[in-house]
Amino acid sequence: MTQIRPSKVYLPKFDNAPATILEYLLARFSQVNETIWRDRVSRGKITLSDGRVMEEHTPYVHGITVFYRREVLSEPEPVEEPQIIYRDEDILVADKPHGMPVTPSGEHVERSVLIRLQRMTSLPDLDPVHRLDRETAGLVLFSIKPGVRGRYHRLFAEGQVEREYFAMARVGRPLNAVHWRLENRIERGEPWYRQRIVEGAVNAITEIELIGAQSGMGRFRLLPKTGKKHQLRVHMASIGCPILGDPFYPVVSERRDGDPPLQLLAKRLAFIDPLTGKEQDFISARSLG
Repeated sequence: MTQIRPSKVYLPKFDNAPATILEYLLARFSQVNETIWRDRVSRGKITLSDGRVMEEHTPYVHGITVFYRREVLSEPEPVEEPQIIYRDEDILVADKPHGMPVTPSGEHVERSVLIRLQRMTSLPDLDPVHRLDRETAGLVLFSIKPGVRGRYHRLFAEGQVEREYFAMARVGRPLNAVHWRLENRIERGEPWYRQRIVEGAVNAITEIELIGAQSGMGRFRLLPKTGKKHQLRVHMASIGCPILGDPFYPVVSERRDGDPPLQLLAKRLAFIDPLTGKEQDFISARSLG
């Protein structure tokens, strides 16, 4: 059995919140079999920040933190390993495969990028500086020393990192443009795990370029200027070109055996190193399709 330090999940506020905490956990971690969550509940292994032990019918209340310990029996080896493309005294850049979460999630504990890298490097304080969806492949920046993470995270928060993505999408109709600059507001949608475009102050900006199309399939270059959750997936769907393999946009669909992974790749990261002043420019060795 693989067992790691307790994990926590903050319960956010929703307009139409789930009835129970268990309902939220089942949807939030849909990749984990329902029987695993119910077993944890029955054994009193899930606790709340207000001191209670969670039960099956404990109502959902936003603002509470849920604590649980992931236990994975005989977790299989990952199909593919992340690759280290750069490392110095302060940072490490990894090239992650599709379908591998950056940090332990659900039944992916040993199969997370963080745990794999800790095993490979014996660096216990590795910490991801930014987010990348489990289904997205490509570059992830990690800090090696706890004291430097904030300096690198600030680069992302202040838009000082050049990020370049590539995506494959179906092009079912002639497009009236080959370049888009989308500036709008993205907020939580329905169901709660999806995002949507709403009226209001701009918080999401993406430049999109169609760089090739053949047989109804388009290859796109995406340059996000902000980092909202699912931003690229929402923006691609909004121009009528949802990313191939996306189960959430434009509509929720059940993933079936044989479906391709989300065809989205974090291809490039570039920034001025805040500690050394050096120009850093990293390219993923991965490709789509």
